[in-house]
Amino acid sequence: MLHEWGGRLSYETVGDPRIGPTDALIRVEACGVGLTVLNYTNGNHGRRPEDLPRIPGHEAVGTVVEVGAAVGTLSAGQRVMSYFYLFCDDCDLCRLAHEPLCRRLRGQVGVAADGGYADYLALPARNLLPVPDGVSAVHATAIPDAIATPFHVSRRASIAPGDTVMVVGAAGGVGIHMVQMARAFGGEVIAIDRGAHKLKAPSEFGALAALDGDAPDLRDRVRAVAPAGVAVAIDLVGTAHTLDFCLAMLGPRGRLVLLTTFPGVATEVLPRSMVQTEISIIGSRYASRWEVAQAARLVAARRITPVVSEVVPLTKVEHLHDRLRAGTLLGRGATCPDPS
Repeated sequence: MLHEWGGRLSYETVGDPRIGPTDALIRVEACGVGLTVLNYTNGNHGRRPEDLPRIPGHEAVGTVVEVGAAVGTLSAGQRVMSYFYLFCDDCDLCRLAHEPLCRRLRGQVGVAADGGYADYLALPARNLLPVPDGVSAVHATAIPDAIATPFHVSRRASIAPGDTVMVVGAAGGVGIHMVQMARAFGGEVIAIDRGAHKLKAPSEFGALAALDGDAPDLRDRVRAVAPAGVAVAIDLVGTAHTLDFCLAMLGPRGRLVLLTTFPGVATEVLPRSMVQTEISIIGSRYASRWEVAQAARLVAARRITPVVSEVVPLTKVEHLHDRLRAGTLLGRGATCPDPS
């Protein structure tokens, strides 16, 4: 339970959540742990007083145990995973399957509503999607965000066979799956992260090159792989330095995709340069429910491998948070009410 923005979590006993007529109750088997949770608990996505206290956790996987009287899409015993944007399902953007852009968005699971760091979770039935057969609960925790987000990014960037795709932050929870997804779309990946110890995994997943972001000659190393510049740059770090670096590495008609942002971070873009090189700067926000389903199919077909490097019980989840803060967790982590 989170009681203070930026504070540490406390392990507490609370009552089981109740459901309304359009909701479903699931018994949580596992919940993903990644930087998004830290951004939420630090208050980087807003600090409304009414959002505390709060149970975090937006990537929940579990089994339906009860459904509301008006729910006809789910049944008890079904394995599901959470879609964590609390969309209205009625506005024009929701009807066009742009749920993250919902005009009446309530917020996110784990911020505006209790999340999956618990034994049970209640959500609107429309926020629960089926888990493919043969996919474990722990692996499924990576699908709703860490894998679905790269699927959406790849579509936004129009990654095509032969494109050179530079991924900055390639060993993180989204990054390691972004490397795989860009490869699945036909791209040739240049993976960048800080520290040589983080570069083995991107290489194992098919990166054309894996480069240390701390190297003083990093730009020269990228140009050695992509002399004409990269076709796509994906910034998963979101600092002024990484934004400037990504822009500098783009080739003619290159596309920079932004999905990690922090208040006050800015970069300078010269309109004349954009016109002369026809580069594009593209925003990318989460994924639609359809895209989460497509990401799940890629996992079921073993075209994408979920990378969940450590699983802990709920009582130890702050251990994973500390590893995330230190930058030592490869891929995603997960927490389970019963880690056995």
